[in-house]
Amino acid sequence: MHPSQVLFPGAQQPVLLPVCDHYAGSEKLMRKSMALQQELGPLFDITFDCEDGAAAGNETAHAELVAALITGPDNVHRRIGARLHDVSHPHFEQDVAILCGAAARELAYVMLPKPEGIDDVLRALESIQRAARAAGRSDLPVQVLVETHGALADAWKIAALPQVQSLSFGVMDFVSAHYGAIPGSAMRSPGQFDHPLVRRAKLDISAACHAHGKVPSHNVTTDIKNPAAVADDACRAAQEFGYTRMWSIHPDQIRPIVQAMSPATEEADLAAQILLKAQAVQWGPIQHLGNLHDRASYRYYWSILQRAHATGVTLPPETAVWFAPGDTPSTQP
Repeated sequence: MHPSQVLFPGAQQPVLLPVCDHYAGSEKLMRKSMALQQELGPLFDITFDCEDGAAAGNETAHAELVAALITGPDNVHRRIGARLHDVSHPHFEQDVAILCGAAARELAYVMLPKPEGIDDVLRALESIQRAARAAGRSDLPVQVLVETHGALADAWKIAALPQVQSLSFGVMDFVSAHYGAIPGSAMRSPGQFDHPLVRRAKLDISAACHAHGKVPSHNVTTDIKNPAAVADDACRAAQEFGYTRMWSIHPDQIRPIVQAMSPATEEADLAAQILLKAQAVQWGPIQHLGNLHDRASYRYYWSILQRAHATGVTLPPETAVWFAPGDTPSTQP
């Protein structure tokens, strides 16, 4: 049996997504991102931005361009999503009609920004799923951007929704929503990790996601000229806050994020050794390097191995059968 079937019997599989979500708004940057994804493979997702990417008065043409690119031949990996306008925006329903209609089958997901709480998310989901179903897609995943007080208060309820696969944190809007009570330094490092209110928000989002098998996605690093800064932010987000995905806003940030959020080769090798030994005894308890392991630790190491595979870490050839096309159960909700 496949490890996912053994270790998560009868349960919803935890969502597994690429560790980097790269944002692009202009046509030039969207095409450049697609070319880079073709070069590197589906190690990162791309989100085409209809919220901030469209110039005022050009929203319709921009949404149509996004739909055309997503349905076009350059979208070879089918790992491109789109950020819509927020549910209260005059162009939200138009975005839904264009993208969740024309591009429903090829969209990897849609991102919903600025909900004030779960009611906004439910309202948006109704429109999104109605348009997607009419276009022949019944399971279009939705990701939610948590950047308001109301959305943070409802984070656990939002993460529990079956259609939602990920929560992202919008640090700049969240800090701004405190009207100066949180200093601007909390929008960047080290303040974004150290200020108590921002730290609490990040931890709440991460905990809500993991409780429901969803993916917590970390906010951007605004220092686009310093790859070391984005790598350090990604490491802290992963190691201290439990984030398994992070936004990129510049092509030079993609590789540092993927590398920082990838398991080390040594950890991946250890995971493979433990799981192969466990498989050999029908997933009963084992001893490895003097330590006892059972299904509780197997679930941990299987998650490590899945993320290692998704980020391009070289794995022992004996594990290849677990990742053969069609063998791995879907991790999408």
